Amino acid sequence: MNVIKEIHRINDLELENGMVNTPASWHQKYINSAWVYIGNLPIRLSEGDILAVMSQWGEVEDVNLVREEKTGKSKGFAFLKYEDARSCILAVDNLSGSVVLGRSLRVDHVENYRLPKHLREGEDGEGEDDKDDG
Repeated sequence: MNVIKEIHRINDLELENGMVNTPASWHQKYINSAWVYIGNLPIRLSEGDILAVMSQWGEVEDVNLVREEKTGKSKGFAFLKYEDARSCILAVDNLSGSVVLGRSLRVDHVENYRLPKHLREGEDGEGEDDKDDG
């Protein structure tokens, strides 16, 4: 919850100081990444549910709901890619702290998203050198 409060505090400061949509905004660090992290998700949500919630901020290209390897159950967090990185700003600013099925979501920027190992393998020869990455 502290991260959510901090995001709201920083956003309020930017509004007060007129730094929104300027190079001084804290969002500028993430301007080249279209990925967001979504945490504290109710474990019963599916990729489709996440898509329905997150698509109100922009066109979604990819959703990676992280699951237990053996059981396939959700671990309660996901990574989502928007078509346009500006949608990340809208999602972070407007959805962080929102309550879904009794849980306060944490939505934050992801600076350098890396595909899961099972998806990296075989892409452009990657995977062979990454076997010890975990």
